[in-house]
Amino acid sequence: MASKLLRAVVLGPPGSGKGTVCERIAKSFGLKHLSSGQFLRENIGANSGFPRTLGQAEALDRICELDLVISLNIPFETLKDRLSARWIHPASGRVYNMEFNPPQTHGIDDITGEPLIQREDDIPEAVAARLRKYKDAAKPVMELYKNRGILHSFSGTETNKI
Repeated sequence: MASKLLRAVVLGPPGSGKGTVCERIAKSFGLKHLSSGQFLRENIGANSGFPRTLGQAEALDRICELDLVISLNIPFETLKDRLSARWIHPASGRVYNMEFNPPQTHGIDDITGEPLIQREDDIPEAVAARLRKYKDAAKPVMELYKNRGILHSFSGTETNKI
């Protein structure tokens, strides 16, 4: 039995839950979830966070034709709160949120026991600039996919409800 390949991306601002949504979609439908780096290496699959600019969207067009684009629309205040509470394990990229997904031991990765860090651009003062930059870059990307009829937008403040 041949399986159909679904080429989809999940777009959204930093802190919108792209990775979480992508993983849940993959699990629910028996798909393989590939991160941006994996996608670029393997050129197939479902992907989170790429493309971020019109140039990247055009480059992606040369690799494959997308079937579906999911856009996550999250209010600014929610994103600011999420990003400010986000800590990561640098070696693996595992992400923790001190409010809804904290590590078992504060400041320590659950799996390796190594220290977590807060990225410089997750510090509250940097978040607003990051979100403005995303919005400006993403607008033409969203328009491109909307015009193709493959953009589907979801709004909310809680990833579980989206």
